[in-house]
Amino acid sequence: MSAKPRLREALLERRTHLSADAMVAAERRLCAGALAVVREVGTPRRVAAYLSVGREPPTWELVDALRAEGMEVLVPRSLPRRQIAWAPYEGRDRLVLGRFDIPESSAPVAPDGLGTVAVVLVPALAVDVAGFRLGRGGGYYDTTLAKHPEPLRVALTYDHELVDDVHPEAHDERVDVVVTPERTLSLPPR
Repeated sequence: MSAKPRLREALLERRTHLSADAMVAAERRLCAGALAVVREVGTPRRVAAYLSVGREPPTWELVDALRAEGMEVLVPRSLPRRQIAWAPYEGRDRLVLGRFDIPESSAPVAPDGLGTVAVVLVPALAVDVAGFRLGRGGGYYDTTLAKHPEPLRVALTYDHELVDDVHPEAHDERVDVVVTPERTLSLPPR
């Protein structure tokens, strides 16, 4: 097994040991940090964010806070061939389980997708000091980000997931900012 899959496996294993209390505390701090980053952009009308599952850095409070501030939040819908469509988040009661048993909005897909968002909040198992993110290995976000370089890319991770090197490959996309429960870091320009 090469370095990248080993790192992915180790990080997923470490997440299994996070307590419910630790995740609640992390969610509050991640929400505050991510909101501060979004506000630095100005007052974007539309942002994109993932809906966390399992032990991912929690985003539910953040998505609700963005909506409360008057922003339209687009959330991902997995499509075949490593594609992501984006649909407006209209509340937890308007979600359905999509591919991979991940919650998705039941609203119609936004035809312009990421073309009109100022910020995209992406999941990551890790981010390295150069801004490369390590995902789960499906390539969905790398494919999507490569097609839409304009939005500010913000990864949410736990503190121990900011690492020296995620062993990026040619197709891997970088992020601009990483938010952890303890800090926010602007990364080198893409």
